[in-house]
Amino acid sequence: MIKLKTNVKCAGCVATITPSMEKLKANHWEVDLQHPDKLLTVEGKVTEDEVKKALQNAGYKGESI
Repeated sequence: MIKLKTNVKCAGCVATITPSMEKLKANHWEVDLQHPDKLLTVEGKVTEDEVKKALQNAGYKGESI
């Protein structure tokens, strides 16, 4: 399981990253918009670098926690 602090702020942002995230070989992913760090949790056969790159491709950032 990968957890990253993100700069995703709202449901619109989640919609923006969805196409990039769905290209990953993840079983499940979600952004906790209620958490102060807007945590992205990804489960599946992906690396942290792949997740960060998917976020960058959508115009967002992910930081290791």
